[in-house]
Amino acid sequence: MTHTNNNKNQYKVAIVTGASRGIGAATAKLLGAQGYRVCVNYHKQLEAAKQVVTDIESAGGQAIAIQADVSKEADVVRLFAETKLKLGAVSHLVNNVGILFTQSRLVDLSLARFNTVMNTNVSSCFLCCREAVKTMQAGSAIVNVSSGASKSGAPNEYVDYAASKGAMDSLTKGLSLELAADGIRVNAVRPGFIHTQMHADGGEPNRVERLASQIPLQRGGAPEEVAEAIAWLLSDAASYVTGSFIDLAGGR
Repeated sequence: MTHTNNNKNQYKVAIVTGASRGIGAATAKLLGAQGYRVCVNYHKQLEAAKQVVTDIESAGGQAIAIQADVSKEADVVRLFAETKLKLGAVSHLVNNVGILFTQSRLVDLSLARFNTVMNTNVSSCFLCCREAVKTMQAGSAIVNVSSGASKSGAPNEYVDYAASKGAMDSLTKGLSLELAADGIRVNAVRPGFIHTQMHADGGEPNRVERLASQIPLQRGGAPEEVAEAIAWLLSDAASYVTGSFIDLAGGR
């Protein structure tokens, strides 16, 4: 029996949050190359976001950059409304936004830091999922960018970040079950040890190199490798996959 895609959209419109750098930028570029109309969401890095749009357009794709702090409800509502106006109704969503702070043991964490991490990483995922689901049709898909930290707990480094990604995992599973009968799929990727600027945010730019010998594949990963998994989960090739998690951590 041949699976039929019931998506009535004539084209695919994707929002990628936090798409000005790292995994988000790589994902936006790949989706643009695959024919998606891409909204490159950014918070502060306008020039970097513009460059991602330029790269997509130079390769023959269509993209726009929209500023929004996706941890804020009003910004998310505006992001989806503006994307619909300029590109069409959103059919695919990648919740990639995430922050972490300097490595620390839990006993030394402030409540303000913990709440900032949870609000930025979890509230943004919740808000974007909620707005997307309001208009998505059968054949649409969401991919949440979690982390291997959700399983390891990131002791002595980022327990707050790990907790936020654990919450994203639960949200992914629950929402996938809520939307399955509607033909809307929700999955997640769990990267680990990827060469991005986030490690510098945590105070150790060379963290991946330090840990490379402990990784079964003996190396860190590239943002483009994570983007490939995200793109597959969004695509019709993964039409029977929902509520699933792809670990991209070199075997860890």
